[in-house]
Amino acid sequence: MNTSTNSIFLKEMGITEWASRDVMSSAVTAQAVALNPITQDDQLNSLSEKTSYGTWWFFGNKPHGDAQVLFHNMIRALGLSPNEWSWKNPSDNLNALELPQNELPTIAFVFGGPAAQKLSGERDALPELRETVLALKCELEEEIPLIASFDLAQLLARPKDKSLLWQDLLLAKSVLQNI
Repeated sequence: MNTSTNSIFLKEMGITEWASRDVMSSAVTAQAVALNPITQDDQLNSLSEKTSYGTWWFFGNKPHGDAQVLFHNMIRALGLSPNEWSWKNPSDNLNALELPQNELPTIAFVFGGPAAQKLSGERDALPELRETVLALKCELEEEIPLIASFDLAQLLARPKDKSLLWQDLLLAKSVLQNI
């Protein structure tokens, strides 16, 4: 099957495809230069500037081994650069958190039920907390949306749940883009 056929099938199933910003940027740059060689430098400069939607805060047990590989693959799939995300420990003092200086919106993504309960103040189990936009329980000026998902170690033990993680990431991305 070719790529366009796969895209058609995924679209029919309601699955959104993501592409790395780096890959898309270089393809768009090449296409733009071919279409208008006179303003090549201007186009290269404007296309190379990365558009950032916001800052991601990830909470949970710090991943190691295969869980760390899975996490970095998620970061790559989201197209996040190192300055667009940070790892936070759910046991840290949430009131000591500071919003990024660049004034971009921030979203919190939490791995695991206990961490989600602690950060949101909710008592429901993870299945009830998933697919819901919660709020990070802290004393920041802004309310930070919180999306709960499975613990990375659990995803390695149950690979079929990775599709549910993907849904959670899509939800987080759409919330961040609509802030």
